[in-house]
Amino acid sequence: MGFETDTFIEISLVLPERHKVEFGAARLDVIIREGGILDSQIENLRKRRYGPGRAKHLEEVLFPRLEAKCLDILKRVPPESRPSREVEVREAFNRARVRINMLRYMELYRYLDSKTPEMLEALRDLVRFETVAPPGKNYHQIVDHLIPIFEDLGFETEKVVMPQEIFDQRCGVAGLVGDRVNLRARLDAGAEETLVIYTHLDVVPAGDGWSSDPFDLDIREGRVYGRGVADSKGAVAALVSALGAVRACGRHQYNLEILLTTDEEVGGYSGLCYFTDAGLVQGDQMLCMDSFSDDVIIGCNGIITWQATVRGRSVHSGASFLGENAIEKAIPVIEALLELKKRVEARRSTLRASSELQPFGLDQVRPMLNVTVIHGGVKENIVPDRCVVRGDRRVIAEERMEEAASEMERAVAALPVDLEWRAWMGYPPMRIDPDHPWVAEVSRALEKASGKRPRLAGAQYSLDQAYVVEVTGIPSCVYGVGRQTDSNPHGPDENVTLEDLSIYARFLASLMTA
Repeated sequence: MGFETDTFIEISLVLPERHKVEFGAARLDVIIREGGILDSQIENLRKRRYGPGRAKHLEEVLFPRLEAKCLDILKRVPPESRPSREVEVREAFNRARVRINMLRYMELYRYLDSKTPEMLEALRDLVRFETVAPPGKNYHQIVDHLIPIFEDLGFETEKVVMPQEIFDQRCGVAGLVGDRVNLRARLDAGAEETLVIYTHLDVVPAGDGWSSDPFDLDIREGRVYGRGVADSKGAVAALVSALGAVRACGRHQYNLEILLTTDEEVGGYSGLCYFTDAGLVQGDQMLCMDSFSDDVIIGCNGIITWQATVRGRSVHSGASFLGENAIEKAIPVIEALLELKKRVEARRSTLRASSELQPFGLDQVRPMLNVTVIHGGVKENIVPDRCVVRGDRRVIAEERMEEAASEMERAVAALPVDLEWRAWMGYPPMRIDPDHPWVAEVSRALEKASGKRPRLAGAQYSLDQAYVVEVTGIPSCVYGVGRQTDSNPHGPDENVTLEDLSIYARFLASLMTA
């Protein structure tokens, strides 16, 4: 019978008491010596001779019993040798715990790898829900699908519907239909701290140019294709897989608050904003999964949307000199904004830009001023009496939202045109202290999962997560699945690699497990 068997351990622990056999100090050597019980158990774990959960069982059950038995044996060791033997015992079990901790992550990752087919099927199910926003249909259906999944993992779940009056007051986006449905799932692990994990369930319209059905997962050449696989349903599937792995192989180091919301792609008052204002975002730290896996994001730009309405006077185009062409009058408005754009975009944040943008010459996050929409005219032979120009302003953390809005208004205020200017404050900029302990913890978990030291960076885009940080002050990191350029999010053939999806599930499991 070998030292590696549980039967031998039970004999070592129980037989002497039952049969009044005293092994004395020799029993210590059997347990802590090189090649003894501790080493044999760990070696067999390394060689994968046990099923899921063995590392946890060793760490939480068997090794504490063995250590207690060793300390009991020490009481019968001669006093003159007791201190040195006690040091040997403590050092042996400390070494064992370090090795167990490393092997526990190996066991966790092996379990996740074995569940890759189930993770892909979970992602396929999510992609098939056409949660395109706008209009935002199928929200009830996808949340109803997820509720039993989280309940089977031990969570208490709550379907949260934004009240209609709040939707009417705050959303103001045309084309949305039905209830604004969101999911909140809570797991009490008996921990001292709570980790909030968030992403969204809605997706942008599919558009044209796909090589396969955008709402059915297509797996080929090491990639998975489908609308939302990168933004952000792939992260949800990886989260479900990671939760199952932690349950099977480890234990949670945090209570968990999972927030899966909707209307993020609408760009206004999202489900997460409603959760924040309703006091439903409660935790000690937060991970936003709505991002890419290029870098750990600790900051992002804020956003202001603007609209310039230029008025003219309609006449027959054959005598256009009798009227006022609103489109022509809008040209100096656009030119003034483009002049301001040069000054704005010459500025830089101290926050490092994403590594994916470095090949494009961007080393630091920068503000942006964009002219993105123009509407004017009704027919070729009618002089237009109205032209609407719209765009957005991306605001770095070093700028103030109010000043950025005022700067644009001043740029067009003196123009000799009949102009109505409006601006709407969106999500604020976000900036997290890179030396915050939560940033370090997220980085460690990612390094364990990927084998690479992660890079901290800021995002050019804007996030509803920034609203949470501004209102609640919860320290947050942003890290998702997929690549900013390679995954083509929001475009045809949106995709993630199987490797990135696997690493992301490992990262989540590493972050959640003790």
